[in-house]
Amino acid sequence: MEIFAERLKELRTEKGLSIQALSKEIKIGVASICRWENRQADVKGSQLVILAKYFDVTIDYLMGLEN
Repeated sequence: MEIFAERLKELRTEKGLSIQALSKEIKIGVASICRWENRQADVKGSQLVILAKYFDVTIDYLMGLEN
């Protein structure tokens, strides 16, 4: 999950989004996003799909399986 946390934060900051702004955009709670970025919780499959679509990347990229 370390790579996922790093990539999520990187993608979010590249778009100039705060955690709150991302939460509003993708309709996922602020607390969930904070826990993911701080490696305190695992992301669910359905949430991975939402994130991949929003950031226009693959799930494999988000999970660190490809560059």
